[in-house]
Amino acid sequence: MQLKGAEIVIECLKEQGVDTVFGYPGGAILDIYDALYKHSDEIRHILTSHEQGASHAADGYARATGKVGVCMATSGPGATNLVTGIATAYMDSVPVVAITANVGKSLLGRDSFQEVDIAGITMPITKHNFIVKDVGMLAPVLRRAFHIARSGRPGPVLVDITKNVTGAEAEYERKEPEPIVRVTDTIREEDVERAVEMISQAKRPFIFVGGGASISNASREVAELAHKIQAPVCDSLMGKGAFPGEDPLYTGMLGMHGTKPSNFGVVHCDLLITIGARFSERVTGDASRFAKKAKILQIDIDPAEINKNVIVDSSIIGDVKSVLQVLNPRLPEKEHKSWLDEINALKNKYPLKYSEDRLTGPYVLQELYRITKGDAVIVTEVGQNQMWAAQYYKYREPRTFLTSGGLGTMGYGLGASLGAKLGCPDKLVVNVAGDGCFRMNMNELATAARYNIPVIQLVLNNHVLGMVRQWQNLFYGRRYSATILDDNVDFVKLAEALGAEGMRITKREEVAPALEKAIALGRPVVIDCIIDNDDKVFPMMPAGAPLEDTFDADDLEK
Repeated sequence: MQLKGAEIVIECLKEQGVDTVFGYPGGAILDIYDALYKHSDEIRHILTSHEQGASHAADGYARATGKVGVCMATSGPGATNLVTGIATAYMDSVPVVAITANVGKSLLGRDSFQEVDIAGITMPITKHNFIVKDVGMLAPVLRRAFHIARSGRPGPVLVDITKNVTGAEAEYERKEPEPIVRVTDTIREEDVERAVEMISQAKRPFIFVGGGASISNASREVAELAHKIQAPVCDSLMGKGAFPGEDPLYTGMLGMHGTKPSNFGVVHCDLLITIGARFSERVTGDASRFAKKAKILQIDIDPAEINKNVIVDSSIIGDVKSVLQVLNPRLPEKEHKSWLDEINALKNKYPLKYSEDRLTGPYVLQELYRITKGDAVIVTEVGQNQMWAAQYYKYREPRTFLTSGGLGTMGYGLGASLGAKLGCPDKLVVNVAGDGCFRMNMNELATAARYNIPVIQLVLNNHVLGMVRQWQNLFYGRRYSATILDDNVDFVKLAEALGAEGMRITKREEVAPALEKAIALGRPVVIDCIIDNDDKVFPMMPAGAPLEDTFDADDLEK
């Protein structure tokens, strides 16, 4: 049948099973919004307060559900406002399709009103992108965009559509989405045999789990491996939930703010089995001194990650779940009692600690975990709030900890929490923020109120840019340049002004009642938690230092 390009966009979204789109209209994309209006009973559109909020919401939706998140924006500034969200999704391998509209084909390259080369701008931060100038190519491009976003190592794809295409007509015929096939053709027998040999010979194995294990839905296979060979398990920020945080084999996060048992354990292991992780410098510190006593086995879907940051002894390339399904049955059951005793001794000697005489971020997170029993989706901003949420809330399942790991995007969390809640309406969704991050995109609170999206916004309010101040305190002679936020902004009044519920807590005994009330209210809530401006995240490994240089507050006192 003959359809306008704008209608073809909507029909392709319906083909792909899209039920929610986040966006903001404008002149160039009006045809698509007009078509969307006619299909509002099939595709829900969430009008965010800012296009960046739309891109983060699409990202949060994708991370929480495993489906493709979709955002839309008009040309020029509408499109460029998506860039930070697209880059965030790219760095963390999140499947997002961003649809933008541009000026008409005849106006391209003429510095026309609200014209920008968004395809050129986003080329380095997308898995692929397209500019559609011919309506006959529109449906094939959109279908390909969704397939690219989901297949292999996922990532964002941008489709820019000129305005003339949205109004032109073409023949449209519905097609079923091309199935996504797990990458298994790269799993070589000799690589599997070598891995079996390395694991069988290891006396002190350690498993390091990254975001690829969550993306692959391989948590069951990771747990099977760990218990079969009796190896301790640590994770990256992106790997949270891929291995249960309550499991006795779990040692905590690895890296700059990893636990001492994890960091020291990797230093002393003789085999590091790395699953779906890319060896970020925040994990390795000084890469030349990383795990020097160990052989390293890396399992990853992306061959570009092998030997990129750390030289490994062996690797298996392929979908993580599929690799482990091949590898696990071939492994003998092992016992490493003395090694586990050594790790448990480290866990007993170096537990996570914080001041217990006043209200702190870690206490708030521990109370949240206790009250929710670990059954919530936790979203974070970036900085101290992010690290405390990673350290003190225990994640049992993948897709329950959403954070900007690779790009470190302040302002990510509130938009992402809206997407997560809309994607998982039966889940409690909490965004953990510092006051600096919350200021970045707090306008999305109006979006939450408009649609009554019942997310809980925790603001760990220390009236400073906490993580930057921590570095200034430790490494810059306490010169607090541009990090003090000691002003008269009232987040409780702000919440009420934007249509949400606002609460403030200043004491430990107020935390549980506030959280319980917020959960019971069933509407957007902001809880302003006043904490000390010099609270720090420990342990800490200095940038560029080796894992063995990890220190905590006790070490500083000494």
